[in-house]
Amino acid sequence: MATAQRSLEELTIELGEHRYDALAAGSRDGDFVLLLHGWPEFANSWTEELHALADAGYRAVAVDQRGYSPGARPSEISDYAVEHLVADALAFADAQGADRFHLVAHDWGGLVAWALASAHPERLKSLSVLATPHPRALNGAAAADPAQYHRLDYVRFFRRPGQVAEAALLADGAARLRRAYTGRVPDELVESNVRRLSEPGALSSTLNWYRAVDDELTVPADRITVPTLYIWGSEDGALGREAAHGTKDFIDAPYRFVALEGASHWLPEEVPDLVIPPILEHLATHGG
Repeated sequence: MATAQRSLEELTIELGEHRYDALAAGSRDGDFVLLLHGWPEFANSWTEELHALADAGYRAVAVDQRGYSPGARPSEISDYAVEHLVADALAFADAQGADRFHLVAHDWGGLVAWALASAHPERLKSLSVLATPHPRALNGAAAADPAQYHRLDYVRFFRRPGQVAEAALLADGAARLRRAYTGRVPDELVESNVRRLSEPGALSSTLNWYRAVDDELTVPADRITVPTLYIWGSEDGALGREAAHGTKDFIDAPYRFVALEGASHWLPEEVPDLVIPPILEHLATHGG
């Protein structure tokens, strides 16, 4: 898509002692859309979506979150607890003057989004989550289905002490980290991500998101009462069909589920042309 060739605004959001890097697009008068990336990604995973949202009249901002921004890498694992990640997201919106906003999220950002929507529904106009099922649907599927349980073995590996995961991911020129993208993310973006995650302390900070939860990715999220769009790829290697289809059981609001057959986990970068239309339709329907 040609939109990736256009430049995005670069922002710095200061929250207390932390400084977050962000990318933005669109008029400041437009409805605010906050985009939260996953692991191992950065705000630029949303490049195509940012441009599309701007073209549709929205003010869209994607942030390099806690641990990803060089100016926001606290040292303690407890600093990466979900409550802090949710507070960060709300503060990002506050810093842009948005009392209510649309939230779009992927992967780990999706877990943060489910928790935020559950605890602070009054702040959201709509919720759009890519790949990540509702946490309770995921936990239930992992408990009932050995296949889903073992799909999360990578989480248990990331949580091992002694920086075992860091050493393995960065060995041999970060070959294992590159393989995490399963060939579905553009090469230039993979190389950019690997370079940034190879900076001293960067990879450990991002893995602390996993170390601050348990082996099953248990995240505090209850029933969802805001209009919700959930997009899932049938070839997602980590998040299976049972949890995806079970997400509807935790939504008490208008809900749309989009299953993209043949798409993998890396939806924002892999198939932006397929995820952008339902996102724009969802935001337009629930923009009040």
